[in-house]
Amino acid sequence: MKNKILIWSIIAAMAGFLFGFDTVVISGAEKKLQALWNTSDVFHGVVVIGMALWGTVVGALFGGIPTDKLGRKKTLLWIGVLYTVSALGSGLVSDPWSFAFFRFIGGLGVGASTIAAPAYISEIAPAKDRGKLVGLYQFNIVFGILIAFFSNYMLNDIGENAWRWMVGIEALPAFAYTLLILTVPKSPRWLLTKYRNHEAREVLQIINPDSDPEQLIIKIRDEMENTVPNENIFLKKYRFPLILAFLMAFFNQLSGINALLYYAPRILEEAGLGESSALLSSIGIGVTNMVFTLLGIFLIDRLGRKQLMYICSFGYIISLSLVSVAFFLKWEGGFVPVFLFMFIAAHAIGQGTVIWVFISEIFPNHLRGSGQSFGSSVHWVLAAVVPSLVPVLFSSIGAGMVFLFFAVMMVLQLLFVIFMMPETKGVPLEELSEKMIKE
Repeated sequence: MKNKILIWSIIAAMAGFLFGFDTVVISGAEKKLQALWNTSDVFHGVVVIGMALWGTVVGALFGGIPTDKLGRKKTLLWIGVLYTVSALGSGLVSDPWSFAFFRFIGGLGVGASTIAAPAYISEIAPAKDRGKLVGLYQFNIVFGILIAFFSNYMLNDIGENAWRWMVGIEALPAFAYTLLILTVPKSPRWLLTKYRNHEAREVLQIINPDSDPEQLIIKIRDEMENTVPNENIFLKKYRFPLILAFLMAFFNQLSGINALLYYAPRILEEAGLGESSALLSSIGIGVTNMVFTLLGIFLIDRLGRKQLMYICSFGYIISLSLVSVAFFLKWEGGFVPVFLFMFIAAHAIGQGTVIWVFISEIFPNHLRGSGQSFGSSVHWVLAAVVPSLVPVLFSSIGAGMVFLFFAVMMVLQLLFVIFMMPETKGVPLEELSEKMIKE
């Protein structure tokens, strides 16, 4: 039965693979597209690159609605459709506005996946394994990132239409994921919040035939009885989990992680590497990301969420400071890639592994989609704003100043971890809900 839960978690987490691939695949094509369409830095950053990110924002803002209304499974299915349409359309168009439109559609899938996939996995997972099972979503994100970097490197020299293959090949895994998601059951906790007790009981007996499903049914029924009709996450009693979700997402993006991932080849070229070496080093970033994400998943249910955030905060501060110094003192060549690998390792073992697990745990069952949507929206608004500004900021204030700002933000993250962040390791979702709610 554990194998079934693992397989269903992996299938749901494949939305993360498409998230990672879709997000980063543009890094290999973006300079070619800017040259092909002769666009300015502002247009290129805001429209060609930024529209996918704003699609992600919209998907995150409104993805909680289908996740709570239609259910986690149906939402994941539609996410697969969005990814497939986006990949095919992006690879076939011939102007920047049409390209931006189809990238926007893919962004909707990315944003919604950060809500539906972690929510689904957290609701079928046993408490003791919840961290690593939800962590599979993050592993799939970084695996998708690695495959995107590798795919870009392999397709870079196939001709003037290489960019079409780079962005279009995503349709293959997207279609496969759409078919596989049909095989997973619906979330029993979502079914219970809709008072579909008979269906929930059947799924619970499949997930854990040795336990009594009535205990969970009673707990969730009690939770629902203590709520008011049509309540939302902005009520005073949910203020604490709301602040936690906001700060976790805020610091995730103010580390500069997405700015690095979207513009890795450009940043590495800025540091003195040639185009081919920059693309190859990008693959190294992807490998580092995946290895340390695996380590984070291994440790998250052992050390806990808070300990990983301590490790990551110190790693961020050291690595980002070194990157900033390297740019200020013009240490060209091998220094910057090494420091960026340190930064990626710190992110992967901490924020990268923890964020989607933590946000999926801290809200009650009936508001999990809305809470996940709020945290994801904060994450993606910043993920749209920060990378969109990178080309302009690099040319105006310089890379050294940009990375120094990120380092200062990570000092503030360390204070958040020390003084505010609770530990959620191994606690059942219903108990966490009781602890988080402040009447």
